[in-house]
Amino acid sequence: LSCGFPGNKELEPFKYTKVAAATSLSLRKVESCIQGTMSLLSYCLGKGENVGLILKDIGVLLVEGRKVQMKFYYDFLARLSGKEDLEKAVFKVPQLLDMMVSPVVPVASLSFSGRVIIFP
Repeated sequence: LSCGFPGNKELEPFKYTKVAAATSLSLRKVESCIQGTMSLLSYCLGKGENVGLILKDIGVLLVEGRKVQMKFYYDFLARLSGKEDLEKAVFKVPQLLDMMVSPVVPVASLSFSGRVIIFP
């Protein structure tokens, strides 16, 4: 089943079987983990909590109030574009540095309040 959204965009159902196959976990375990995480994430956002969702090897999705921002790990961007191209892009557009974060930086330090519920 899929739901329609304004602008003729379709929401596709989550493919639990692909995640199970890629992680070698049971379908039941994958469904339980993902649904539990989404339920807790929804609860935290509903209560107005600041949330940091860590996307392994990619970066951090930070939600503060109505502000949502993605901070990417340098290594991830370098793998996508090539290190030399990334360095050239940052030289031409220094604001790209604001979109990058080190994997060793505490997620709470990215928040204005310094308080974040972290989802690994």
